[in-house]
Amino acid sequence: MLPHEEYIEQAYFFRSLRERMDKDHASQELIRVLRQEILSTTNLPMALDYLYGELKLTGGFATAMAKLSHYFTPFQTLVVAEAERLDGKFDFRIGLEVLQKEAEYRGEEKCSRQGVFLYQFEAICRNRLGYEEGLAAVAQDPIFDTDWHDWILSVSRDVGYIDFCEMIYRKSEFFKQKEAEENFVALFGEKEGKIAHANRGGDLVFLFTALQRHLGYPKVPRPTPEDNSQFLLPMLIQRVERMDMRLNLIEEELRGGINITSHYKKDED
Repeated sequence: MLPHEEYIEQAYFFRSLRERMDKDHASQELIRVLRQEILSTTNLPMALDYLYGELKLTGGFATAMAKLSHYFTPFQTLVVAEAERLDGKFDFRIGLEVLQKEAEYRGEEKCSRQGVFLYQFEAICRNRLGYEEGLAAVAQDPIFDTDWHDWILSVSRDVGYIDFCEMIYRKSEFFKQKEAEENFVALFGEKEGKIAHANRGGDLVFLFTALQRHLGYPKVPRPTPEDNSQFLLPMLIQRVERMDMRLNLIEEELRGGINITSHYKKDED
C-alpha cells in the first residue's frame, strides 16, 4: 500500500486528465502540465516523467504502468490497457474516472479490503473487462493478503457457475456464526454476509447498490448517454424542408403535371 498522500495525488491526476481531455488538449501536453501541479513530495511526478516518455514512444500509458508495478497496481494497468485497445469499446475517459474513484476511496480512512475488492469486481462486470484476466489482476493487489489472493483466484474459476452472492455469503462472519467450523477464515463482515444472503439468486446490481447504501462502498462510474439535443433542431428543419418540397411536387401534379424545368439550376453565363 502507498502512503495516504499518493492516492490523493493520483485521484487528482486522473480527474484532471479526464476533464482536460474533454477540451481536446493533447495527452503529452497534459502530462507535462499536470506534472508541475502534482505535489513534489510524492512519487507521482517521477512516475509521470516515465509515462510521458512512454507516451511519446508508443502512444500509450499501459506499458509504462506495467513496468511501474511497484507504484501502479495491476488493476490500474488493466483498466488503462483495455481503454487503449483499438478494437475495444471501453471509453478511455470512463477508465480514468474508474481509477479516480478507486484512488479517492483508497485515500479515505474507511477504506477496506472488502470495499476495494467489490469496487474492482463491479468495474470488471460493468465494463466487461474479462473475469479471468481482471480477477487475476485484482488478486495481485498489495492490499490483499494470502487468504484473499487464493479466494479471488477461486472466484475467477467459479464465477458463472456459482452464484457470486453465495460465494460472498460463504466467506462472511454471518456464515461463520451459523454453519462454519472453528478454523474458518472469514473475509467479509457480518453485514456483507447478510446482504449477500438476502440477494442470492438475484441480479448483481441489487447486491452492489445495497452494499453502497448500507456500507458506503464507492460507486462504479457509468457512461452517460451522449447529448444529441444540439443536432435536433437542424435535423428537424431539414426534415420540414423535404416535406415542403414533396408537397409542392404533389400540388404541381394535381394541377396538370410537374414542370421539371422549374427545378433546373440557372446558368449564370
